[in-house]
Amino acid sequence: MLSDIDIAQKAKLRPIQEIGAQLDLSSDDLELYGRYKAKIGSKVWERVQDRPNGKLIYTTAITATPAGEGKTCTAIGLTQALGKMGKRTTVCLREPSLGPTFGIKGGAAGGGYAQVVPMEDINLHFTGDIHAVGTAHNLLAAVLENHIFQGNELNIDPKRVLWRRVMDMNDRQLRNIVVGLGGPGDGVARESAFDITVASEIMAILCLAEDMEDLKLRLGRMLVGYTRTKKPVYARDLGVIGSLAVLLKDALKSNLVQTLEGQPALIHGGPFANIAHGNNSIIATRLALKLSDYVVTEGGFAADLGAEKFFDIVHGYSGLTPDVAVLVASVRALNMHGGVAKEDVAKTNLEALGRGLSNLEKHVANLKKFGLPVVVAINRFPTDDTSELELVERRCQELGVRAALSEVVARGGAGGLELAEAVLSVLSEGDSEFRPLYDWNLPIKEKIDILAREVYGAEGVAYTTRAEQDIAALTEMGYGSLPLCIAKTQHSLSDNPALKGAPTGWTLTVREVRASLGAGFLVPLTGDMMTMPGLPKEPVAKMIDIDSEGTIIGLS
Repeated sequence: MLSDIDIAQKAKLRPIQEIGAQLDLSSDDLELYGRYKAKIGSKVWERVQDRPNGKLIYTTAITATPAGEGKTCTAIGLTQALGKMGKRTTVCLREPSLGPTFGIKGGAAGGGYAQVVPMEDINLHFTGDIHAVGTAHNLLAAVLENHIFQGNELNIDPKRVLWRRVMDMNDRQLRNIVVGLGGPGDGVARESAFDITVASEIMAILCLAEDMEDLKLRLGRMLVGYTRTKKPVYARDLGVIGSLAVLLKDALKSNLVQTLEGQPALIHGGPFANIAHGNNSIIATRLALKLSDYVVTEGGFAADLGAEKFFDIVHGYSGLTPDVAVLVASVRALNMHGGVAKEDVAKTNLEALGRGLSNLEKHVANLKKFGLPVVVAINRFPTDDTSELELVERRCQELGVRAALSEVVARGGAGGLELAEAVLSVLSEGDSEFRPLYDWNLPIKEKIDILAREVYGAEGVAYTTRAEQDIAALTEMGYGSLPLCIAKTQHSLSDNPALKGAPTGWTLTVREVRASLGAGFLVPLTGDMMTMPGLPKEPVAKMIDIDSEGTIIGLS
């Protein structure tokens, strides 16, 4: 089969106005970024907000492995399949970060014949939204540092500044730095750090804000540090919320592109699900539900991360309620959860596959705790043996959930018809009784304990002294009733990336709790989770190039 980029470059794209017309959007509703990309004007919502919502199909996956699960491909392929069946469908995805695009993961526009296009643009600078977030974030950092240097009217304690800088690139060298070195005119020397841009609280705010007014209110609530008398300092105290909003005014608008088969795709916002809340914007999903009969969206990584955060955080702020969950799994990934090395995942090993199915079982059980009907999408690889596929299907039957083979990577929408029919059948039964897992008003530790035991399968929770202090301080400040956005490895249900399957008898370790008050959640950091990834020994960046005619090669 051709490479992803070859398939994308050979595709015949339709002018973006034609894609918009499928959603009853006129040329006046679109702000064009070339021939194949556009932003949707903010006034469209005023026209459609009273329409009934379409059905929301939430796509998630088993725990991530290097063998591949195919969640984004499945979401796009399912959209293409529904389109083939004549359904009015839109897919809502997150924007790829340049960090993983040039790092270990590659791009995030799907794969094979289940992609969103123009693939190169989406995976690179796209419409500049992530750059806008990074610029706004770093403007606030610069103003904060300048305030301290220029007399420090707010009496900010330089050693209690919380607002770090961000960059949309994997760079472990910036995890711990010293700023302000040099002479008297070079600022105040102190320790600091960088996070990757998609971990910025401003990115979370962009995805959770309902409109410009809500965006500005949330930006103002961001906690940036403390005074020398231990009083909180908020972003609004620095007087630059208007400037931040100006930088974000276009980023707040949804981006419209298309699938390889011409279905609309709204790609907006890019928070990771291991270190942030991992879902595309409320604005885009809410709009898509008014413009389509079926909306397929996805959350980052597995159901214990992006999906849980959608159900417990995004739903709470937006009212967006999934009607069905599609859980993506592959035999290869399940083999790894059964203890098989990456180089051997293509070999038939029913014993290992049986062990690995424990991971699938746990995610199915978790989704059912939220009251959602589940369809398991078995992402079929050419090396899969019939006996392996039958074993997975039998286990799904035993769990009381539907399973469907998906071959969207190799066949596009045609390869997703079985999955689409299963999803439509479940939707027709109307069995969703969606409910969040916990009450926001519970104490912080009780909420952490619920997630640790119910979702991750932990035996209990251990707290460092720093975490205990953070929880006590945030509770005293009145922020104990916020939902939790736990930062945890994506490679395991536990906080130890080496533990595969469905680990038991382990303890979740919380080492600190950060406050994202503008976004409206608290972030307990667990295990060794980092908010600035590093590059692998052989980064994808070494494979990417551009020829004399402007054709990009090596992007995956």
